[in-house]
Amino acid sequence: MTKRYDALIIGGGHNGLVCAFYLARAGLKVRVLERRDVVGGAAVTEQFHPGFRNSAASYTVSLLQPKVIAHMKLAERGYRVIERPVSNFFPLENDHLLLGGGGERTRAEFARFSAKDAAALPGYEAALERVADLLRSMALKTPPNAGGGITALLAAAAQGREAARMPIEGQRDALALFVQSAREFLDGWFENEHVKAAFAFDSVVGNYAGPSAPGSAYVLLHHVFGEVNGKKGVWGHPVGGMGAITGFMAEAAREAGAEISLEAPVSRVLVDGGRAVGVRLEGGEEIAAGIVAANVGPALLYRKLVEPGDLDADFRRRIDGFKTGSGSFRMNVALSELPDFTVLPGKDGEHHRSGIIIAPTMDYMDRAHADAVAYGWSNAPVVEMTIPSLVDDSLAPPGAHVASLFCQHFAPELPNGRSWDDEREAAADDIIDTFTQYAPNFRASVIARQIHSPLDLERKFGLVGGDIFHGRMSLDQLWAARPVLGHGDYRAPIAGLYMCGAGTHPGGGVTGAPGHNAAREILRDRSLVGRLLRR
Repeated sequence: MTKRYDALIIGGGHNGLVCAFYLARAGLKVRVLERRDVVGGAAVTEQFHPGFRNSAASYTVSLLQPKVIAHMKLAERGYRVIERPVSNFFPLENDHLLLGGGGERTRAEFARFSAKDAAALPGYEAALERVADLLRSMALKTPPNAGGGITALLAAAAQGREAARMPIEGQRDALALFVQSAREFLDGWFENEHVKAAFAFDSVVGNYAGPSAPGSAYVLLHHVFGEVNGKKGVWGHPVGGMGAITGFMAEAAREAGAEISLEAPVSRVLVDGGRAVGVRLEGGEEIAAGIVAANVGPALLYRKLVEPGDLDADFRRRIDGFKTGSGSFRMNVALSELPDFTVLPGKDGEHHRSGIIIAPTMDYMDRAHADAVAYGWSNAPVVEMTIPSLVDDSLAPPGAHVASLFCQHFAPELPNGRSWDDEREAAADDIIDTFTQYAPNFRASVIARQIHSPLDLERKFGLVGGDIFHGRMSLDQLWAARPVLGHGDYRAPIAGLYMCGAGTHPGGGVTGAPGHNAAREILRDRSLVGRLLRR
């Protein structure tokens, strides 16, 4: 082995950078090994057409932990997020719905569709916020490890007490949000189909299921527990794109002492005597370390980078059953002009600075998923567009714009042996056609497009099945069971091997929490070993 480090990080995505920062800050000799020629994983900014730049995969921010922002001094480095004036704009067949912009405004908007729903909104928001606060309180805590003895029992009791302190109404809402479908949960609050769809959309983002699927209510909740600029539940555009965030993180990690290597793909985690001792790169170089932390998803780590014989049979079976595939299709487009919507004419309105969502009803979303299962995708897919160049003019030439299109539902693997290599352009056409039905000038305004099918997301970013969350966010793959019960505490079933990516608690999104939490557990184990050796 050519070099030795205290810790190696597989993957230079945002969680890997966060983990490297905390380990290096604690004095460890750390090296990050990134497969691509740019740091950031799926949170990168790319030029996809001359003069046009945009976030390539991950594209908007809310869930990034304030503690991580503060410790890495991201704001001092230039981190800035522009809030949306309204959260989301839903063009409908003969009308539109604007969500956000303050409680009074949203209630007035809902009253156009249902007076009952307008009256129900404050209660719904309070219920969601109570449970979101519970998630916030747990995001930076290590889940108790099943079978972990008295320490795990104490951790479970401590985290359970936080839920127990909630009023009984909050506990009921928490239970419903964790196990119900989004349709069931929303039917208990609202009557109008468009009002319900405005909230149900979050339940299908990164979730290859319709809003009628059990457990989809939790995905809805997962998208609202973040904050921007101290405002809970808000989403915004990072100036410079998502790559600016990971660029600042890499700067912080390097300043702390971490070494970052690009074009350094790992082919194998090296194990000796039941313990991780380093990695082998695809070029054959072996690098030694007493700690290896993987920022790749569990499916990629355990199915590709670890020898099967280094895992016990039950764990191998469980990880083979680990569900991936978020049904996401990601596209960037260069635009000669802004979309002009039939139901809200004009260009450069506040709705252009929101999330523009084609998902008018829950039935529409369920049909899109059913079509994807049967055919591979729907010719009426769920589409979300954001136009970041409206708040960041560095992304496009004067007078032109870039738009992010994040779309559901697209089968991770196409039926009947078809390949996304052959179908990606047709799927992109259907997305553009769908949006053009609501903004007739849209298709003609598209100058260029960058397409990321589920297969492209896997090849380019290592997201198995194109899964943006590194694994399905279902009850059987959350908290102490993410990725597998008994290993929800960031520790792999191989000594010295850790997991620090979104396939661990609290799950997907640009949070930094898995990287933070894994680093804490690594340092805790290292401190314990040090104390034992000093005895």
